[in-house]
Amino acid sequence: MKKIIVTGCNGQLGRAVNQLYAGNNEYEFVNTDVGELDITNIDKVMAFAREIKPYAIINCAAHTAVDACETEEDKAYRINAIGPRNLSIAATETGAKMIHISTDYVFDGKATRPYKEFDPVGPQGMYGITKLAGENFVKDFADKYFIIRTAWLYGDGKNFVKTMLRLSETNDKVRVVRDQVGSPTSAEELAKAIAYLLPTENYGLFHGTCEGDCSWAEFAQEIFRLAGKKTVVDAITTEEYGAAAARPAYSILDNYMLKLTTDFMFADWHDAIAKYIKEL
Repeated sequence: MKKIIVTGCNGQLGRAVNQLYAGNNEYEFVNTDVGELDITNIDKVMAFAREIKPYAIINCAAHTAVDACETEEDKAYRINAIGPRNLSIAATETGAKMIHISTDYVFDGKATRPYKEFDPVGPQGMYGITKLAGENFVKDFADKYFIIRTAWLYGDGKNFVKTMLRLSETNDKVRVVRDQVGSPTSAEELAKAIAYLLPTENYGLFHGTCEGDCSWAEFAQEIFRLAGKKTVVDAITTEEYGAAAARPAYSILDNYMLKLTTDFMFADWHDAIAKYIKEL
């Protein structure tokens, strides 16, 4: 069986990937989180990869606490940049394919049309800056790589959907930002894209989000509607919300490379969230 190292296996995407491949006979998953493998330590990563001899490495690990990244700059660089660098070096030495997950935060959020993979980047905060550094290290050090930028991810774990549902239990009204738009993306759909690309040699940079777009406020309204909640969404501005780190106002990604080079299609975000809430 082909061995696949998964980092960040306890995160939303790590869990979704494992769930998707459950019961398959082609791949053996070697699941790691921070307790099993410190991706920021090159010696440990190299020793681990030499022992496993993986067919592929799927890097789901990241420091995703956007506000915390502003004050934990070194930690953000270690996890979001040095980690992918180390995994890429190990992938090249062992002949493995490298799959790395990146983010919409590499862009400045000032676009007026969906971002293609070829558009210039311009991260506005430390999370985006460190994730972009990670992308560049993967390009520099991995021979065979897929970089997939995603956005607004939700799955089995802490996420916006569960936060909204929790708040609706005790609140008649919830304040949600209306001037940030993007594409809510199910971890299950992203896992399907990974599974589609993995056996191919269609390497490169891809955008991977559910089709369609909305604001956070509209997303919250749809969550409440599907869950049968009467909670009202008080649509506010980013300024009124007052988060520590800058968020991209415009986060819509065009899955252009997938459309150009494959026949893979992400589900529409409405369909994906309906399935997710039904399964909750």
